[in-house]
Amino acid sequence: MTGPGVAPPGGGFVGPVKRSITIAGHQTSISLEPLFWQALEDAAEAAVLPLSALVAQIDALRISQPDPPNLASAIRSWLFASLRDKSANYSQ
Repeated sequence: MTGPGVAPPGGGFVGPVKRSITIAGHQTSISLEPLFWQALEDAAEAAVLPLSALVAQIDALRISQPDPPNLASAIRSWLFASLRDKSANYSQ
């Protein structure tokens, strides 16, 4: 049962997909849901960066924190914050 205005995302609920990315010369695997992979690719395109460069920047921010989360969590948090910030800017 869903409340008013609540619906599954386009394409339904899909579990994480693992991809390998090279960051700072080494390969790492990241598991994200397809919705997050698409948002990350869109963000990289908007920033005119290769996907691996954007992930490297997020990783650098992540490891500078006192208690860094795993990379997938950092990416999801970064994406959410970026989209929230853009939404706030549009509503002003």
